[in-house]
Amino acid sequence: MRYFRLYAYFLRFSFSKALNFRLDFFFRIFMDIIYYFVNISFFKLVYLHTPLLGDWNESQIMVFVSSYLVVDAINMTVFSSNMWWLPYFINKGELDYYLTRPVSPLFFLSFREFSANSFVNFFMAFGLLTYALASYPTSFNFGELLLFAVLLLNGVLLYYAIQMMMILPVFWTHSSRGFVDLFYALGLAMERPDKIFKGWLRVIFTTILPFALIASFPTRLFLDKFEWQTLLHLTIVTISLWSVMLFVWRKGLRAYSSASS
Repeated sequence: MRYFRLYAYFLRFSFSKALNFRLDFFFRIFMDIIYYFVNISFFKLVYLHTPLLGDWNESQIMVFVSSYLVVDAINMTVFSSNMWWLPYFINKGELDYYLTRPVSPLFFLSFREFSANSFVNFFMAFGLLTYALASYPTSFNFGELLLFAVLLLNGVLLYYAIQMMMILPVFWTHSSRGFVDLFYALGLAMERPDKIFKGWLRVIFTTILPFALIASFPTRLFLDKFEWQTLLHLTIVTISLWSVMLFVWRKGLRAYSSASS
């Protein structure tokens, strides 16, 4: 309950700050609308020239597109601003403030800022997903929709863990951003169906840097024939990645040089 109360304070502060900078608030909403439009238009254009991409038709790909837009909106709402500042705190020795709090420093650093404008955009992304599901030629029962929601939340956790793995090397490299630029470049793989990747690229994006597991695997388990092997693979990779991320985080704290050292 202490963490819930703390997060409630984070929310109150974040919304208050957003309302004090209204131009920035509405500008960011507009930018995300453009991002959604570009992503949907790209696939609409592709399907003017082919009936299938990978093994998905247009109705299936629209569910996939709206799924990763929802995952991205949640990440932008909850984690993105916090991830942006983390390398600066590490390099300037300002983690001291968070390490001395009577709560988990990883929780504090990951959740302290809530992006109010992206929260608005989450509802737009969720509306796109709802429309894609309502337009799909096959209906879904409650159990299938619940499983899909859980798998997308797992995708959010995967996205966060991959991003953290790209940031944590800052403890040792002391670079300004870590490997975040590489993360965003490779992150485009999340926006493509997993079946288009072959050979070693597929191994990388489904195991080592599992961007394909963020939205593509949940959509495949939801729309295609359900396979326990696919779900098991998704579960093992998620647990393994989080275990490695937490291990590197603890190692990074031991290597951290505080402002007072």
